[in-house]
Amino acid sequence: MSKPINANSTNFEEEVLKSEIPVLVDFWAPWCTPCQMMAPVLEEVASSMEGKVKIVKVDTEEPGNQELAWKYQIMSIPNMKLFSKGQIIKEFIGFRPKEMLMDELGQVLSA
Repeated sequence: MSKPINANSTNFEEEVLKSEIPVLVDFWAPWCTPCQMMAPVLEEVASSMEGKVKIVKVDTEEPGNQELAWKYQIMSIPNMKLFSKGQIIKEFIGFRPKEMLMDELGQVLSA
């Protein structure tokens, strides 16, 4: 069963930009209630879409990750960006129930 991977400025390139499969990156912070609500949803999505999408979490409060948040223009959280072949192909801002997120991911990935 696949689980979300914690990424930071050291492993972001390897885990996200060089990934063979699309990667949904969740930019979050521990104090953010909607981010906390997204966590179990992302765990379920990671399990349901194993092999199709990798889920990576970036804590924007960690000092080394603030540069990543700046680079990817994270202005509000939760902010999820879907990467494919190192490029952002879709962005999701705010809480989403599992069904809605799975549907949105399915539409993008099947296009």
